[in-house]
Amino acid sequence: MNALLVLLCLILATEALGAEVVKDLPTDGPGDLYVFNREPLLPNALAKLPIGSITPKGWLRGQLDLMKDGMTGRLDDFSEFITPESGWWNGKNRGWEEMPYWLKGFGDLGYVLDDRDIKIRARKWLDAVIAGRQDDGYFGPPENKAKKDLWPNMVMLFGFQSLYEATGDKRVIPLMTEYFRYQNSLPIEDLIPESWQKIRAGDNLESIYWLYNRTGEPWLLDLAKKLRERTADWTNGIPSHHGVNFCQSFRQPGVFYQQSRDKKHLDAVERNYAEVIGEYGQAPGGMFGADENWREGKTGPQQAAETCSIVEFMYSDESLLRITGDLKYADRCEDVAFNSFPASMTPDLKALHYLTAPNQVSCDKGDHCYQNRGTMVSYSPLIYRCCRHNVAQGWPYYAEHLWMATRDNGLAAVLYAASDVKAKVGSHAEVCIVEETDYPFDDQVTFTIHTPKAVEFPLALRIPGWCKGARVILNGRNLSLKSKPASYFVLKREWQDGDKVSLELPMEIEVKTWEKQNGGISVNRGPLSYSLKIGEKWQKYGGGDEWPEWEILPTSPWNYGLIPDSIEVIKHQPVANQPFTPEAAPITLKAKGRRVPEWTLEMNCPASLPKSPVTSTEPIEEVELIPMGCARLRISVFPVIAPRSD
Repeated sequence: MNALLVLLCLILATEALGAEVVKDLPTDGPGDLYVFNREPLLPNALAKLPIGSITPKGWLRGQLDLMKDGMTGRLDDFSEFITPESGWWNGKNRGWEEMPYWLKGFGDLGYVLDDRDIKIRARKWLDAVIAGRQDDGYFGPPENKAKKDLWPNMVMLFGFQSLYEATGDKRVIPLMTEYFRYQNSLPIEDLIPESWQKIRAGDNLESIYWLYNRTGEPWLLDLAKKLRERTADWTNGIPSHHGVNFCQSFRQPGVFYQQSRDKKHLDAVERNYAEVIGEYGQAPGGMFGADENWREGKTGPQQAAETCSIVEFMYSDESLLRITGDLKYADRCEDVAFNSFPASMTPDLKALHYLTAPNQVSCDKGDHCYQNRGTMVSYSPLIYRCCRHNVAQGWPYYAEHLWMATRDNGLAAVLYAASDVKAKVGSHAEVCIVEETDYPFDDQVTFTIHTPKAVEFPLALRIPGWCKGARVILNGRNLSLKSKPASYFVLKREWQDGDKVSLELPMEIEVKTWEKQNGGISVNRGPLSYSLKIGEKWQKYGGGDEWPEWEILPTSPWNYGLIPDSIEVIKHQPVANQPFTPEAAPITLKAKGRRVPEWTLEMNCPASLPKSPVTSTEPIEEVELIPMGCARLRISVFPVIAPRSD
């Protein structure tokens, strides 16, 4: 018997050989399969795979298909900013950020879906911009040049980079090189003198490093230093209270950290994030209340975030994840993507609204409790000038970052969604990994390795920060290594065709108390936060038959407090291609609660939460909770109902 136990232990040990739980991935590997930072930039642990390497499936593919047929895919049919009269097309008239915002995501949508029509249409715009390039290297509308405004070009550079990554277009490297020579030739007082460009020039810095990693031109790093000195100082404070500025630019010191190697720059990213989230982000959904700017005292869950802020926050997390390998950025990205982003748009992705809040019970066209008056929360494809263009980057960029290359010639699964990835590993072998999952609605993720011959490489799996007790199963055998939240589970072995790895991420119901919201609570299960299911009345108020504008009005009460120990799962249903609706919600919870009559509306928004625990004489009712992303009308932070003797 003892001999059998020893033999069994040896077999299990052999199976587990090469598996370990680590916090950080190596930064000293060869990194010769994909584009990593080149010296003297800081070695990075992760590299983005070329666009087209990842084929999204499941609900994420559903979002991308809806984008194609919805507002993003057809915006050039009706946006007044995407026309042949634009200076981006003819090199003569005006043109600012709107068209580059759209093209930045629209082109990537075509590459991710491998959609011929979208790729052709995006290419026409890129070709027109390239054709209008001036002799000094400048490209774009001449009015921006005359105003010394480089901000719109910073956005357009992302479109060129994606074109190169997807197609290898030989025009891109010379175009970007000559454009940065133009920047380098400007008198110092003319280099990003003011406005958005001064706040957001971290985008320009990121593009300089992208080019340097492909050409090694040392003068680019000199330009990067000069540019950073001319950019608003995000290292020693927060120079702007505008929501989009923060979401886009708080990462700027982390971008420069690659060149400075000074930890104070990386520390500044986290300090700024903690300062804003700690005061204005005390609610579920991963965002913070800045309905244009964050404002003193406006810190409740009824405060909202711009759609531009949502997609820029997602990308900042994706960028910081590439730079640092730190998995907290993956957790934060998922929080925003699953809980805040879907509700910013109609289920058919044919319209969006400007502002999304954790507690938002009427999406009508009237005034609300926000900084700007007028319609901010009704859904429209025709207004909201920046957001309806910038939203295009949200899901395509997310899909591009599901998998990344590791410097030791392996692969890392960092954001979970059903997908196929084809990539080079080990000694230049190509493998395909099929990822099957309904995550974030289910806790099972399965990976099947397909390889023409045996190949050794490390496979890193992310253990989310919220997950306790994750399990990894290799070919039916449980690898009994103790996983840790916010860590990588790395399997380095010789992989055979058909090898299968299963990852189990147990999702428990958790109740979080928000002390700064008068002790209110929210309900989480895994990466999803939950909201009260409120009846919706959709009411058309404008637009046409193809592109209508909508109000959504509540048809059921919203002012409930919850009894925390009453929450349980009551319904699972198959995950649809569009799961982010009340009807299609894959998971439904039930809870007991009472209405709180004194909790009412103020300027069409739920008032600040009454202090918990709240005594209510209303009868106990059973209420349903659905994922935040499924609820466009929602209460996500609740008062706690005080116990009663009756």
